[in-house]
Amino acid sequence: MKRIVTLLLLITLALSLLPSCGGMGEGEISVFYYTYSDTYISSVRSAMDKMFKEKGLKYNNYDANSSQSTQTEQVDTAIAKGSRLLAVNVVDTGSDDAAKTIISKAKAANIPIIFFNRSVSEEVIKSYDKCAFIGTDYEMAGHMQGELIGNFLTKNYSDYDINGDGKISYVLFKGQQGNAEAEARTKYAVEDCNKILAEAKKKPLTFYDSANSGGYLVDQGGNWSAQAANDYMKTILSAYNESSGNMVELVIANNDEMALGAISALNEAGYNTAGGRTIPVFGIDATSAAVAKIKSGAMSGTVKQDAEGMASVMMQVASNMLEGKDKFDGIDKDNVMGTYRVNIPYSIYTGEGEDKK
Repeated sequence: MKRIVTLLLLITLALSLLPSCGGMGEGEISVFYYTYSDTYISSVRSAMDKMFKEKGLKYNNYDANSSQSTQTEQVDTAIAKGSRLLAVNVVDTGSDDAAKTIISKAKAANIPIIFFNRSVSEEVIKSYDKCAFIGTDYEMAGHMQGELIGNFLTKNYSDYDINGDGKISYVLFKGQQGNAEAEARTKYAVEDCNKILAEAKKKPLTFYDSANSGGYLVDQGGNWSAQAANDYMKTILSAYNESSGNMVELVIANNDEMALGAISALNEAGYNTAGGRTIPVFGIDATSAAVAKIKSGAMSGTVKQDAEGMASVMMQVASNMLEGKDKFDGIDKDNVMGTYRVNIPYSIYTGEGEDKK
């Protein structure tokens, strides 16, 4: 009898040490960021951390520092530690291979998983019933930026035709090659702007470097970084400037960090400062630093990607998954796409009045 009691006590103790698989009880919620250095992603992380703390939830953040192999190893570590939910800002978006690998690991461990911000295909998300994607309609960001730039130039075309050749010369900082968000923003920002210019009987945008058939510059590090844009812009201004009669007259950036990097180089050359000539610069994200530049007049506009909104929806979906509810319970139905994703709405920010949805 004593042996049976001892055995039961040991079994009870062992069960108490197992990670929780349901409810909002014990166990780590693991959040994997592609890099902490991305300003927008840092805003999402700050908002998420605040919400976790307010709810008293145990969580752990992982910085992949732009390395997919590092992130995959981090997922293994989290699963081995008994994580009960994974939230993944996947590094490699050039193919679905990384996302498929991570899903297979989560599925084998029967752990719910949320991918966020960096696009993962519908087919991959739907391959696991405990999986969801939370992001944005990234094509919409390009459309809204194109509309923003087109309307701005229609009102101010002659003011920014510095070279006096009847057209606007631009540079576009793409970010990461092969990334779905970068591809769509690059395409629609220029296309939609040119449609508006054509309707106003203005000439289309002209990429500053006629030898560049793509019409964009890529951050070779894949990080959409301010430093990459700053380096590019300094090099550009050394050859394309007012004295040479071929000045770049417009900067389009696929995120605010690259916009800010370009502005820094422009500042060094005497542009976009108080009392100096302003070269229009447009970004995407509406980070606090970009908003400050817009308010100061150094930046012309941006498309807001709502970091707090994304964090809030992630928290709701995570809670639903852990409590056994429908994963999109309580989410605005207008933002739910089928059974696999939620889109966070964008809005235009120029510092004038309310943001435009």
